[in-house]
Amino acid sequence: MSILFAIILFSLLIFVHELGHFAAAKLSGVQVNEFSLFMGPALWKKQVGETLYAIRTIPIGGYCAMEGEDGDSDNPHAFGKAAWWKRLIILVAGAAMNFLVGVLLMVVVYLPTQQVVVPVISGFESFTTLNGEGGLQTGDRIVEVDGEKIYVYGDFSMLLSLREGDTHDLVVVRDGKKVALNNLRMEKHPVEQADGSTQMLYGMNFTIEDLDFLGKLDYAWNQCLDTVRIVRLSLQMLVQGQVGLKDLSGPVGIVQQMSVVAEVSATWVDALLNMLYFGAFIAINLAVMNLLPIPALDGGRVVCLLITTAVEGVTRRKINPKYEGYLHGAGMILLLGLMAIVMFKDIVFLFR
Repeated sequence: MSILFAIILFSLLIFVHELGHFAAAKLSGVQVNEFSLFMGPALWKKQVGETLYAIRTIPIGGYCAMEGEDGDSDNPHAFGKAAWWKRLIILVAGAAMNFLVGVLLMVVVYLPTQQVVVPVISGFESFTTLNGEGGLQTGDRIVEVDGEKIYVYGDFSMLLSLREGDTHDLVVVRDGKKVALNNLRMEKHPVEQADGSTQMLYGMNFTIEDLDFLGKLDYAWNQCLDTVRIVRLSLQMLVQGQVGLKDLSGPVGIVQQMSVVAEVSATWVDALLNMLYFGAFIAINLAVMNLLPIPALDGGRVVCLLITTAVEGVTRRKINPKYEGYLHGAGMILLLGLMAIVMFKDIVFLFR
């Protein structure tokens, strides 16, 4: 079921992404030659006006082929003939649709939620050392850790784990005012649990808050913002060498994780909500990643559009679009190579 769900999910995300490009192109007066779901030979196709609509055999990808998208064209309705701001809207429309789907899925996930833990300190355990002079107080709402905003309660421990050592910079809201607690020593203490195990705890208790409908919408939105931030932090860690290729996952690895989450869920409703959360997380990830300034991605096309528009505005000479096509072609080859390596790694890990 998780494999089927993953196929449906990826198909939906591809469809809405290409639908974003398609709708923006049509509204901008740009000719769309083909709007296709999946790749390979066509299972079904129909010509309607200037556009061929198709469903193809290989359930990977899809495309919205616009006239003159990767080359020059004399057609007045070609992509390259449209105003630069229309082309910009067309390029970002796909990622915008993915982000919108992610937000909607996140709302669906949190609609059944009645209560959540919020980063407001309700009290301290006797062993804690955090509430001394110049430290935390009951009623403090933690809003920042080491310069990063707290969107949801889970951010607190996540952000603390990203920085080595036990000294951190916190910002709290106390009596309606922001208070900075710099170089605060966040010390953990061993606490024996009922099952005989030992856990390292800070000794803080947090507040449980009821959610009304608007509260659920706000919480879902904060989760979406948190997901965007996780993508940024992950990219930073990748660039800085804190994570490597072994930590990347492709479709195979994602399906495996979805299977694990579904299996450990208490009920089928929990499993469905967890899978939908995965869907929202992936949709927002795709939206952000697709706008990165990398050749072949929409973000790379946006950068090229802005540069060529600026150069043409100054020199009054049109740049041959074939050069941009070469750049995106090379970028696509590199991306496909990276995808193949990650997929091979995921398959090897799955069999191990």
